[in-house]
Formats: sequence, structure tokens, C-alpha cells
Amino acid sequence: MLLLISDANILIDIEIGGLVAPLFSLEYQFAVPDVLFYEELEERHNYMLDMGLVAREFDEAMVKQVIQLAARYPRPGRNDLFALVLAAKEVCPLLTGDRDLKLAAKNENVEVRGTLWLVNEMVRTGKISVHVARGAYQRMQAYGRRLPWELAESELRKTEQNNDN
Repeated sequence: MLLLISDANILIDIEIGGLVAPLFSLEYQFAVPDVLFYEELEERHNYMLDMGLVAREFDEAMVKQVIQLAARYPRPGRNDLFALVLAAKEVCPLLTGDRDLKLAAKNENVEVRGTLWLVNEMVRTGKISVHVARGAYQRMQAYGRRLPWELAESELRKTEQNNDN
């Protein structure tokens, strides 16, 4: 089972879209750094632990790596850098939509995937329909989430066309 390390924003996008249950029904394991969970998710999103989210602990060496990355990359937040270090350590994809974190991940040779990829995976695997995905995107957009909306709609239209063939 592929491990995916997430930043907080991806999980918030998914929650706003009403897609938490389908997300955790995918054949992936989802994890976040424990510090990110406790500082950004625990208060309002604690239930995700019961659904399968794992909060991974950091050792001293990993904390040192975060400090080193913070000196190199001043723009991503500290918690985002914890997610990057965890993804690098686990040699697995990082889930983020944050531009600065994506750039840092690219420079650190860490694969990045985002909300659109997750929604497409839910559609591809039959966990949700295109109609449900479109509604989720509409809720995210109405809530002010920042995603490439034209690309999201374009990918949904491609999926609909492929299903019609």
C-alpha cells in the first residue's frame, strides 16, 4: 500500500469537498507529521485519525533536517517542511498544493501530488462519480480554496468523454 504524506491544506480541501470517507477508502495509507497534526488538525479534524490518518513522530535527526531546510527555503511554513522531511525519509509522494512547498520538494527530489490528483483517483477507482467530484470542487471553490479550477473541470470532462466511449 502506497504511503502518502500530506500537508494540512490538502486534507482541508478534501473535507470541505465532502470527500473524507472516499479519500480514506482509497488503497493508500495517509500520514502527516505529528507536529503538523497537533498544531493544525487536531482541534477540528481529530476524527481523521479514526478514519485511517496516521500522525508520524519525528526523531531528532528529522528535526535537524527541518531546521536545515528552513534555512534553504524560507517560504514554506515550518509544518510544511516537516511534511517534506517525512516524505523524503519515507521515499513517498508529498500531498500539497502550496507553491513554495512544491518548489522545495522538487529541489529535494520528492514527488508531489495534490488535491486534483486525489479527486481523480477517487473517480478513477469508482469511489465517487464525476458528478460528486464536480460538486466537491464547487464546494471547495465557494469556500475560497485555491485550486486550478479550469484544469479540474477539464479533467472531469475528459473522464466523462472516456466513459462515454
